Amino acid sequence: MARRCELTGVGPMTGNNVSHANNKTRRRFLPNLQKKRIWLPEEKRWITIKATARALKTLDKKGYAAMIKELAK
Repeated sequence: MARRCELTGVGPMTGNNVSHANNKTRRRFLPNLQKKRIWLPEEKRWITIKATARALKTLDKKGYAAMIKELAK
């Protein structure tokens, strides 16, 4: 299962761990993904999405339909 937000498409980023001796090793910054059940009134059913915490805040503000419409552009 991919670590990717289903609403915004945000995925892992890469960077470095930097030690006190300034040694650098590669690491991944994973997105803050959460599973959430959302009620779709127009379809009268629940769906489960895997989205970042930031996307869920936007979802609360705008709604699922408006968010999908905006992302389809």
